[in-house]
Amino acid sequence: PNAVPTYGMTETGGGVVYAGTPLEGVELRTDDRGQLLVRAPMLLRAYRDGTDPRIQGGWYPTGDAGTWDPAARRVTVAGRIGDVIVTGGEKVWPAPVEARLAAHPLVREALVFGRPDPTWGHRVVARVVPADPAAPPTLDDLRGWVKEALPPWAAPHELELADHLPRTALGKLRRPPAG
Repeated sequence: PNAVPTYGMTETGGGVVYAGTPLEGVELRTDDRGQLLVRAPMLLRAYRDGTDPRIQGGWYPTGDAGTWDPAARRVTVAGRIGDVIVTGGEKVWPAPVEARLAAHPLVREALVFGRPDPTWGHRVVARVVPADPAAPPTLDDLRGWVKEALPPWAAPHELELADHLPRTALGKLRRPPAG
């Protein structure tokens, strides 16, 4: 392959995991929330203002959720801890739902986020840019489409139509703040 999936961040000086396998000297583990923690020789010592983001033992909490299999030396990243939507006690990661929605023929782009709900804790909301604004998808269309490939609790309970999706300067989708 011409591209290798890489995991890293500014605090690690770039990629420290390639194709799921950490570089020599890079240690990984998860905490009780499923957050990935990293400890490595290339890890920052402090931010420019002098604050040290590391916790006891020199571990850096990444803010990413994932799994670490020490026997196989393999890491899998699920997404940002703050992006997970807990609805009816079930966890929904936005990225797989967004990918499924974006594959629908009536959808050009999709953004998924949680919104507070008195019954479910949060409900899954899909903000989509229709492929043809004159013929947008319906909530029922998209719920059925998602349920064909993902667990039923991942299906959106609310649909918002948009002419564009907000993005960061790096082109990543900008999610509304968790409510």
